[in-house]
Amino acid sequence: MRFVDTNILLYAISGDPGEREKAAVADKLLQASDLALSVQVLQEFYVQATRKTSANRLTSDEALSLIETWLRFGVQEMTVDIVRAAIESSQRFQLSYWDAAIIESARALGCKQVLSEDLNAGQSFGGVRVVNPFAR
Repeated sequence: MRFVDTNILLYAISGDPGEREKAAVADKLLQASDLALSVQVLQEFYVQATRKTSANRLTSDEALSLIETWLRFGVQEMTVDIVRAAIESSQRFQLSYWDAAIIESARALGCKQVLSEDLNAGQSFGGVRVVNPFAR
């Protein structure tokens, strides 16, 4: 299982001509069957995709419809255990709480990889390795 960070979802909806290659990579990734994400990722997607200043702003209904399609993947809910683990990982690895929550959600789902452009590609966080799918 591979865990998908929010930026993958956002690139998949991007209409920015400068992001065409990343959008194509994201679209292809989202066709895979071995993906997982978390409630946090879905929340972040919704907030970013519907914000008023976004050039590619989605309506609430459009964003919800996409979220519904991504529920076919494993989705980790936020639990007290994940919050605790994220706080510990945040301190251990010097990450923001939010990045640590991504790592710990991936771990809870049994994912060995987090697909993300935002975290340090190649770094392993206690057995969960970050892979930047956009790196050449």
